Amino acid sequence: MAKHLRDVSGSTPGHERGSARSFSDVDYDEAMRRARALLPELRQLAPAAEKARRMTPEIENLLHESGLLRFMQPKRFGGMELPLVAYLDLPEMLGRADCSVGWNFANLAVHHWMLSLYDPRAQEEVWGDNPDALIASGIAYPQGKARKVDGGVVLSGHWNFSSSVDPAGWNMLACIVREGSEGNSRVIDHRMCLLPASDYEIITDWDTMGMRGTGSNSVKVNEVFVPEHRALSMYTARGGPTFPGYKLNTNPLYQVSLGALGTHCLGGAMVGNAQGALEATIDMVKERSTNYSAARMRDFQTVQLRVGSAGAKIDLARLSMRSDCLEAAELATAGKVPEMDAKLRYRRNVALACKLATEAVDALHEMSGANGLYTKHSLERHFRDAHSGSNHIGFNWDAGMTTWGLVTLGGEFHSPTL
Repeated sequence: MAKHLRDVSGSTPGHERGSARSFSDVDYDEAMRRARALLPELRQLAPAAEKARRMTPEIENLLHESGLLRFMQPKRFGGMELPLVAYLDLPEMLGRADCSVGWNFANLAVHHWMLSLYDPRAQEEVWGDNPDALIASGIAYPQGKARKVDGGVVLSGHWNFSSSVDPAGWNMLACIVREGSEGNSRVIDHRMCLLPASDYEIITDWDTMGMRGTGSNSVKVNEVFVPEHRALSMYTARGGPTFPGYKLNTNPLYQVSLGALGTHCLGGAMVGNAQGALEATIDMVKERSTNYSAARMRDFQTVQLRVGSAGAKIDLARLSMRSDCLEAAELATAGKVPEMDAKLRYRRNVALACKLATEAVDALHEMSGANGLYTKHSLERHFRDAHSGSNHIGFNWDAGMTTWGLVTLGGEFHSPTL
């Protein structure tokens, strides 16, 4: 297990101060066109990213040049500020070529949304110097401990699964803030602390079955001071105009409940991975006869059934999450915050969507026979990525179903960040 400390400026390849590119004139249709155009090259780059166990510079540069990483960034910093539905659709499109790319893209892009919620001083500190800056995260609150001090908090912790942390110049690390003596303390806040790369240690421990290209290494912090303007209280990000950045970022996009829809972008990557598996299977079936009978695969009714079933599951998964995004955006535009049962319904739906996408990949991989074992076929990677990505806590089937079921049946569910 390797460890390394970083002391970097967070600069982006090809970026120079004073020469920031603007993508504020890029609309949804153009962004989707750019994403689709990247697919052939991303497919070619996927094996190298798997071997490197991180997002490679070649992939990073493609995403930067397209401007897509900035689709949720406010226009005042040169971002696209696209409608919320792009939050699902763009990772889904990129995930068709490589689930790790879709996953990293979703993480890095959603952190622009999150930074928009911070105090304007934090936004200027990151984007003012480099609007292309990459921000990773560690989202498990219990893995971080903080205490209040004058002007901010002092943070310590060890966070797993910080996707694409190596090229990132910043990191948003979740923590629980307590006050009082040890053994007699109480929780007073849940925060996301924004730290420059020089303030945390990267632990290179990402050696996994799938999602290898995400480079989701761990990070460690020991007694680091985080100023108040870079320590966002997540109690202000439950939905509505209560977040510090609202004074500048008034688009309803930023008033959507982050906790309720926080994993829909990752769900998009998972559905994209399943769609990629379906497309690879269709190409394979069209050109193949069986090795033993020379019969065309497409003429087998069992093959037709599996392909049809997989396609239906993928469409249902996509449409379910897309409906959530459209509904949440409509509520935010109307100045409304979803009730708890609606927030839990969104989380239920993303768990179901991931399950359906994984089932679709399983059926297609099983149908591929021994050919699905070869690493030269992308279906093998789609299979591993589906099962690795589905283990994300946001896709947990039991939690997603039972919490909504509890509230729907008249029970109460409490979450400080939801």
